[in-house]
Amino acid sequence: MNPINKITIRIYGLVVRDKTEILLTDEFRLGMRMTKFPGGGLEPGEGTIDCLRREFREEMNQEIINIRHFYTTDFFQQTRLLPEPHQILSIYYRVNLLHAENLLTTTKKFDFDDVDGAQTFRWEKISNLVAEDFTFPIDKVVLEMLQGSA
Repeated sequence: MNPINKITIRIYGLVVRDKTEILLTDEFRLGMRMTKFPGGGLEPGEGTIDCLRREFREEMNQEIINIRHFYTTDFFQQTRLLPEPHQILSIYYRVNLLHAENLLTTTKKFDFDDVDGAQTFRWEKISNLVAEDFTFPIDKVVLEMLQGSA
């Protein structure tokens, strides 16, 4: 196995509605379907909150407010999606949408054709979610934390 000498930093927003539902994104990227929290990769020269604002603008045409740190990965996690090994560091913030009423959502998981870059958003009850609903290990940890604090 190749040594890990690169780190990828991912920034995610946890949008909770009425204290019971959370916003998820279903995506088709890198030839696979994935369910995760909204967000994406930190770009060089970008702060974490700037990244989160950019991702929410790009992916859902939304501005975020009330940004509060929730969790930063505190264990080693290696990516399984990149051709060479990277360590992943994920930072999660609780956020609110400035105009949540304008967000287009669906009630169906993977409500799109499997075309690279396809993405939809949906609200799910936090209490109904299980770890297996998420694609990535760190999101599973965050779900457990949310269910403990919901």
